[in-house]
Amino acid sequence: GDEEEEEEAGAPLPESDLDSDSEPQSAEDAAGPEPDSGEEPEGGAREKAGRKRVRFAEDGEERADSSGADGTPQQERLCESGEKYIPPRLRPAQETVDERRKEELERLKKHVKGLINRLSEPNMASISGQLEELYMANSRKDMNDTLTAALLGACVTASAMPSRLMMEHVLLVSILHHTVGIEVGACFLEAVVRKFDDVYRNGGEGKECDNLFTIIAHLYNFHVVQSLLIFDILKKLISTFTEKDIELILLMLKNVGFALRKDDALSLKELITDAQAKASGAGSMFQDQTRVRFMLETMLALKNNDMRKIPGYDPEPVDRLRKVQRALVRSASSGSETQLRISWDGLLNAEQTGRWWIVGSAWSGTPMIDDSHHALQQKPPTGTISSKMLDLARKQRMNTDIRRNIFCTMMTSEDFLDAFEKLLKLGLKDQQEREVVHVLMDCCLQEKTYNPFYAFLASKFCSYERRFQMTFQFSIWDKFRDLENLPTTNFLNLVHLVAHLLKTKSLPLSILKVVEFSELDKPRVRFLRRVLTMLLMETEVEDLGLIFARVSENPKLGMLREGLKLFIGHFLLKNVQAHQSPEEASVLRERASLATRSLQGKAALRM
Repeated sequence: GDEEEEEEAGAPLPESDLDSDSEPQSAEDAAGPEPDSGEEPEGGAREKAGRKRVRFAEDGEERADSSGADGTPQQERLCESGEKYIPPRLRPAQETVDERRKEELERLKKHVKGLINRLSEPNMASISGQLEELYMANSRKDMNDTLTAALLGACVTASAMPSRLMMEHVLLVSILHHTVGIEVGACFLEAVVRKFDDVYRNGGEGKECDNLFTIIAHLYNFHVVQSLLIFDILKKLISTFTEKDIELILLMLKNVGFALRKDDALSLKELITDAQAKASGAGSMFQDQTRVRFMLETMLALKNNDMRKIPGYDPEPVDRLRKVQRALVRSASSGSETQLRISWDGLLNAEQTGRWWIVGSAWSGTPMIDDSHHALQQKPPTGTISSKMLDLARKQRMNTDIRRNIFCTMMTSEDFLDAFEKLLKLGLKDQQEREVVHVLMDCCLQEKTYNPFYAFLASKFCSYERRFQMTFQFSIWDKFRDLENLPTTNFLNLVHLVAHLLKTKSLPLSILKVVEFSELDKPRVRFLRRVLTMLLMETEVEDLGLIFARVSENPKLGMLREGLKLFIGHFLLKNVQAHQSPEEASVLRERASLATRSLQGKAALRM
């Protein structure tokens, strides 16, 4: 019977919890659209669901210090790592903890250093993959610090680093920046810029300074930073214009000059004009004029897009490694949203002004450091997010800029309409926009008990644009393919979400066309039985007829119609008494028969 089935599915919740779909799990839950038998009108439910704040946002914010019925602090329950909470009195003495942590960090350093030492183009995929796994297994901060230290150790040597080797190291950073999250590139970039600033201020002798500058150039070549930072530093060097500055300007232009021209020809033109003015003003300041002349010739060649005029210029290695990058990072080419938009001073003043670029508007085009007051008003999600909220975003594995912005926008909104408007204001495009659906699905499934907020928000997006329906459909299909691996709470939340989207006609019944009715296994039977029971019991009769009739005409949906009829007859009506009271059972029979007739089209309904 059904009960054994529930047991076999390895469900961690007791029977009663699994089968309590029809009644709210808690008083809080009752706020959601979960009527016992569909008597509560959708409008009333919407009112309540609309006002309802998101539960795990509150856990992270207002109730940070409260604890649950079992005395477990809320944050602990949110923690996905599966580690058990140990009360302070039972924890080992702090010293042993520190010792152990020191050992672990040492081990991690050795491991990372070993990987970096073996780095080369052919094993880029394997080494970046192993580092990704280390990011999953260790704290992000430990990994960022360790990786940054190892890379600086390898690249910032007293002698000039071979250019090919340098590129490979920066390419590695860019791959992890795209696959793990933008804080990888942000942490590395900040360390490099600080160190460069330090070495440069102290006279910049030796090759350390050049090596650091070359790293910055390649971080731009491999799409970790936007051109803003490069133009910033070049302007600074032109304004001081010492021999060392001229040498560095040449080094930068040789590495990224043509890329800058492609990215922002106007800024490059202005920069060249400034440099020409400065050079003629400097006049006889330098004993040796050749270097100034060489800089001006290089700039002229850039202006005229003439690569041959630049001695030793060879774009091949960068192009080749960009191919490697594209192969390893599917989003690298289109990844303008992962490029850090940050000014030179912004990086150096991070301690005072905060590292806003790691959290928020890397893609918004408003560097906050330059004019913080109005940028903050335009983009509330960025500057005003509390650190608790960001912590929560991290726990929910919101691992890219876009995702964090969507997550924080959702979590800090008043109700689903407020969330909808704020999310539209983010002005996301294509792939970025699809992330809204993925984040919404993730959050909905992660909730401890079903929260109707997400379903109403999802409905709103579906009715707004058809493309959102498509994205939700694909997202639901992905989850459906993976049902057997979903924990019970996630499974039940998915049931509620899908039932809601079908009931409100936000998605058509044809989303079930991917179901292989002939070979259903237990998780899928459970899923469909729950979704269809909710759909039949909780939808107004007229709507119910329409929902099923919508798939009656299309000749391509023949298999779906037959499958649904069979499933309703066999799985829903066969042991109907087991779960419902006699009244409910007769309502279900009546509605099932209406649904089946509607599936057969208009002719059957007239009878």
